[in-house]
Amino acid sequence: QAHMVSKPLLLLLLLLMHASSEVLLEKVGRAGVITINRPKVLNALNLPMIRQIYPQLKKWENDKETEIVIIKGAGGKAFCAGGDIRAVTEAGKAGDPLAEDFFREEYILNNAIGACKKPYIALIDGITMGGGVGLSVHGRFRVASEKTLFAMPETAIGLFPDVGGGYFLPRLRGKLGLFLALTGFRLKGRDVQRAGVATHFVESKKIPDLEKELVDLKSPSADDVSRVLESYQNQSSLDSEKPFVLDKHMSDIDSLSHSLCLLSQTLARMSPTSLKITFKQLQAGAALSLPDVLVMEYRLSQACMRGCDFYEGVRAVLVDKDQSPKWNPSTLEELSDQTVEQCFSSLGEKDLTF
Repeated sequence: QAHMVSKPLLLLLLLLMHASSEVLLEKVGRAGVITINRPKVLNALNLPMIRQIYPQLKKWENDKETEIVIIKGAGGKAFCAGGDIRAVTEAGKAGDPLAEDFFREEYILNNAIGACKKPYIALIDGITMGGGVGLSVHGRFRVASEKTLFAMPETAIGLFPDVGGGYFLPRLRGKLGLFLALTGFRLKGRDVQRAGVATHFVESKKIPDLEKELVDLKSPSADDVSRVLESYQNQSSLDSEKPFVLDKHMSDIDSLSHSLCLLSQTLARMSPTSLKITFKQLQAGAALSLPDVLVMEYRLSQACMRGCDFYEGVRAVLVDKDQSPKWNPSTLEELSDQTVEQCFSSLGEKDLTF
């Protein structure tokens, strides 16, 4: 009897373990549920979390008892505000393999989400940027709410819209994806669905009920999931009368394809190297499969680790927060096409493979 732990104490221990895990992986009914659980840092994604999610996703995909996968963020503010960029920066400077491993394993997870045979439902109720976009946008269903804030702000830190941005962005209507990629423009609420980033819009307060209904489905098909999502969307009229935020700019945006210079004011703050890489990444990505895009993006990620703009961008935006990065080269004109080309070249045996 002496070694028995009292029931309340056991519950407390379990709660503490739960609270400290950065990702919660639970089986609820016929659903595998992933909860990103770092609310204090807006659920930023790090390598240990990727290493927990990936094998579990593969396991659920092959498990006859699991019919759907749901992913959500804890804390009510963010789904996932991005990758843990500061850790990657430190590693890159020190020549630590984390700078290779993080991108490699993150992209392998992005690809697994895109290829998942079971309905994958991302509840992007809150801030969804960078790495958080990679955890959601390649899945079959993405549910936005009025609290959703979507952006791919990488060009401002000397990076490029990765995690498969080269695949999904050029597939948005017109040149909208290119505009979002170059400017880091933020879409909010219903506009995230109108842009084609989310598949559905459901008011935030209805999402817990929606989740319960999804979890309670008996052997659901993708069509069953679709029906439930649509019924909740039909009950969500918030902001439905407001036009799409970029409606009146769409004709200007669609003529972007010819020239980066059109955006010179907005883009003056961005890394010229990032802008040129991103422009070429989206052009190429429009004709590639998701796995091929991720192979290309892995090459680009490593080129950014070798360069200097990424470290300078993180310093200016995230560390010193002086918002005045010194880019090198500092203008688009100084950057040769050859330098850009080199960023896309094969890494030989270090290339990403699936």
